[in-house]
Amino acid sequence: MRILILPGDGIGPEITDAAVNVLKAADKKFGLNLTYDFDDVGFDSLKKHGTTLRQETLEKAKTYDGIILGTQSHADYPKPEEGGRNVSAGFRIGLDLYANVRPARSRPFLPTNMSAGKSIDLVIMREATEGFYPDRNMTEGWGEVKPSPDMALSTRKITRHCSERIARKAFELAMTRNKKVTAIHKANSFHMTDGLFLEAVHDVAKEFPEVEVNDLLVDASTAHLVRNPEQFDVLVATNFYGDIISDLASELSGSLGLAGSMMASDEFCCAQAQHGSAPDIAGKNLANPVSMILSVAMLIEWMGQKHQNKALVNAAEAMSVAVDKTLENSDYRTADLGGSLGCKEFSIAVAKTLAES
Repeated sequence: MRILILPGDGIGPEITDAAVNVLKAADKKFGLNLTYDFDDVGFDSLKKHGTTLRQETLEKAKTYDGIILGTQSHADYPKPEEGGRNVSAGFRIGLDLYANVRPARSRPFLPTNMSAGKSIDLVIMREATEGFYPDRNMTEGWGEVKPSPDMALSTRKITRHCSERIARKAFELAMTRNKKVTAIHKANSFHMTDGLFLEAVHDVAKEFPEVEVNDLLVDASTAHLVRNPEQFDVLVATNFYGDIISDLASELSGSLGLAGSMMASDEFCCAQAQHGSAPDIAGKNLANPVSMILSVAMLIEWMGQKHQNKALVNAAEAMSVAVDKTLENSDYRTADLGGSLGCKEFSIAVAKTLAES
């Protein structure tokens, strides 16, 4: 099977290299026979091709079994008309990667940002192709306009189709976990848009009578996440809300750097770390690659499930277990977790743990 690797900006090249090191160890141990190709996105692509994301790169990505996408420095890109295309959005729309799956879990051997005795183990299923994002709400043009210098308007799009399919993914996942789905919304203010989303969630819920379903206002959900995170299993949300609460959940669990993430459609899947590009530490071997390693593990598991390939599923589990076993030893952590290992050295430690397990 073929993997396309797009290192990206900032710490992207370092953490993707670290994740691929671990993946190659899993590849060798489980006989996955993976092949790897590289291409440019972000500033490297802008320098070479005048755009941060070429359409031909998107089309090429469709021919691969999996994609690994490094971090991007979107905030520093030029305007879209000057070549600064949003890479993540380009992939989500271009490959219809509607399900942004973001788990958050605490580990007993690592400090968290929760009250003593609290733990968290949940997954946020975030719709990623519409919502309050101007770059994915129009067939042509942009979802924001300024009628005057002192007025700005933004258009939000919510469809039944997109709401139903992300809800179905949430319920399918819940069936493999604790059989509970919480829909996050603000229907008391956004009567039509969030109202449609909620209606779609409850319609899909009828297909899964074994799953408990409830809903929470997005503002209330943040309070509940802080006060009683144990109550949650799978949360399903529109794009904007899912983006915000996933950062909160991951930070509560200990750090954004500890949380994996993948973007998936029914045909394609892309591993992408939850955090940003951290240009201030780029090239210094200081980055924590855990999020990227776990994201790649999620990609490999998705590939295994799609192709009914047990070796891939087992390899994905081994990658995740090796990360935790490595982190259990306080001497084998990166600086942000109180250790002294560099990004590369941590990946070597994880790969060794995996190989010896």
